[in-house]
Amino acid sequence: MTTTGEEHTAAGTGPWWWVRWRSAVLDAGLALASAAECGGEGVRFAHDAGLPVPIGVVFGVIAGSVLLVRRKWPIAVVLVSIAITPAQMGFLMGLVGLYTLAASELPRRITAALAAMSFAGMLIVTFVRTHQGVMSGDVTMGDWFVPFASITTAIGMTAPPVLLGLYMGARRRLMESLRERADSLERELQLLAERAEERAEWARNEERTRIAREMHDVVAHRVSLMVVHAAALQAIARKDPEKAVKNAALVGDMGRQALTELREMLGVLRTGSGSDARVAFSSSASAASVASTAAVPLAAVGAAAAVAASRAADGSGAGPGAGGVVEGPCLAELDELIGQSAAAGMVVALSVEGDVRAYAREIEQTAYRVVQEALTNVHKHAAGAKTYVRLAHRMSEIAMQVENECPPEVGSGSSVRLPSGGNGLLGMKERVAALGGAFVSGPTDAGGFRVSAVIPA
Repeated sequence: MTTTGEEHTAAGTGPWWWVRWRSAVLDAGLALASAAECGGEGVRFAHDAGLPVPIGVVFGVIAGSVLLVRRKWPIAVVLVSIAITPAQMGFLMGLVGLYTLAASELPRRITAALAAMSFAGMLIVTFVRTHQGVMSGDVTMGDWFVPFASITTAIGMTAPPVLLGLYMGARRRLMESLRERADSLERELQLLAERAEERAEWARNEERTRIAREMHDVVAHRVSLMVVHAAALQAIARKDPEKAVKNAALVGDMGRQALTELREMLGVLRTGSGSDARVAFSSSASAASVASTAAVPLAAVGAAAAVAASRAADGSGAGPGAGGVVEGPCLAELDELIGQSAAAGMVVALSVEGDVRAYAREIEQTAYRVVQEALTNVHKHAAGAKTYVRLAHRMSEIAMQVENECPPEVGSGSSVRLPSGGNGLLGMKERVAALGGAFVSGPTDAGGFRVSAVIPA
C-alpha cells in the first residue's frame, strides 16, 4: 500500500485502505470527475471505432473509475491511463496517477519507467492526431508544428505531475523524519527526566543514610556515657557525695556536647526543604529533646549532691564546665573522648605512632567517629573490659585500631544494659569506604573484639 500525504502513524479512521475519511472523499470526487471525463470522451471514441455510443460511454466510465484505487494501486492506474491514451481518454487520470506514483514509496526506477511509457504514448498519440489534422486541412501550420505540438503536449502531460509528486513525496518523508526525530527527542527527554528523578531519589537516600549515621554517632556515644554515669551516680549519691558531684558534672558536660552537635545538624537541616528535611529535622529535634531532658535532671541531682557534700565537708564541688562550641570532632579531641570513657569506669590505653599532623576535615572526623563508635560498643557489650586505642600516622594513610579484652563475667560489674541498634559497625564501614579506606572488625582469639580502619591521607 502506498500513500501520498497521509501520516503513516495516524490511527486509521477511514474506510478500507484510506487512513482518513477526508482522503476517501477526495479520491471519490476525483474518480467521479475522471469517470465523467472518460464517459464524455467515450462518445467520440464510439463514433471513431464504429461502436454504439452507450458502449463507448460505459467503457469510458469504467476506465475513469479506476482512479478510485490510486492510493492502493498507483501502478495499475498509470497503466490504465496509458492503455486508454490512444482513445484520447483519461487525461485527468493520467495526471493524477503519475502524481500519486511519484509521491509514493515505490522505487524510483518504476516511476521513471512508467513516466517514460506515458510520455511515449502521449507523444505518439498527439503526433498522429496532429498530423491527421494537418493532412486534412484542419490545421494550417508548417511542418514544424507537428513535432513541436507533440513534444510540448507530452512533456506538459508528464513532467509537471511527476515533478510535483516527487516534491510532495520528499516533503512528506522529511516531515515524517522530523516527526520521528521529535518523538525520539521527547523519549530521550523523558528518559533523562526519569534518570534525574532516580539520581535525586538516590541522593535523598544517601542523605538520609548520612543523617542517620551522624545521629547515631552523636547520640549513641554521648547518651551511652550519660547512662553509665547516671547508674554510677545512683549508686554513690548517698555514699560519696563529692564523687556524685563530679559524675553529675560529667553528665552535664556530655549532655551539652551532644546538644551542641545536634544543634549544628539542625542548623544544616533548616536550610533544606522538602519532606526529607522535615523528617530528619523532627528526628534530630527528638534526639535533642532526649539529651536535654536527660541532662537537666542529672544536673539537678549533681547540685543536690554538691549541697550534701558542702554540708558533710568544708570543700566545694566543681560545677559543670562550660565547654566551648566546636565545629565538629577532630583527632585533637581524642584525649577528651578517651578521658570521658575513663571517667565512666573504662580502662583505656591510648598509643600514637608516627608524626602527628593535620588531615582533611573529613578524614579527621571519620577517624574520630570510628574510635568513638568502637568505644561506645565496648560500653554496650563489654563493660569493664580493658581497651587499647592505637593511632598510627603513616606516609600516605592514617590507621586506627580499638581492641578490648575479654569482658569480665556477667554480674561482676555494672548491671546497666544499653540497647543496641545494630548500625554502629555498618556506619563505620560506610564512613571509611566513602573515603576509599578499608575497615575490618571481628572477635579476637582472646575473646575480645577488634575494630581496625585505614584511611588514605
